[in-house]
Amino acid sequence: MKTFIKKDIVELTMERTGLKQPETARTVDALFTVLREIMAGADPECRIEVRDFGVFEVKRTKAKPKARNPKTNEIVYVPPRRKTHFRPGKLLKEALRIPLDELDSDEK
Repeated sequence: MKTFIKKDIVELTMERTGLKQPETARTVDALFTVLREIMAGADPECRIEVRDFGVFEVKRTKAKPKARNPKTNEIVYVPPRRKTHFRPGKLLKEALRIPLDELDSDEK
């Protein structure tokens, strides 16, 4: 599985925009920082919609009063918390819907 890191995103963005590396790196870093701050500061839920890409959501989970510690078999209380969720947009869904065998034949 190929893993993309922030440096890869900066390089691909530089190719698309024609901007220089330091400027592109600051922009990409600022974007991720803003998204993280919005999601971390959600009280308790929020939704970030990026048209043609998808929706990032922070959702509240329910408390689990009878969860079990698998190591000790002890019943423990798990308080409610927040979790992240991503739902792809229409264009991304369509791109991911292409069968893998079609993708393999395109690469040959």
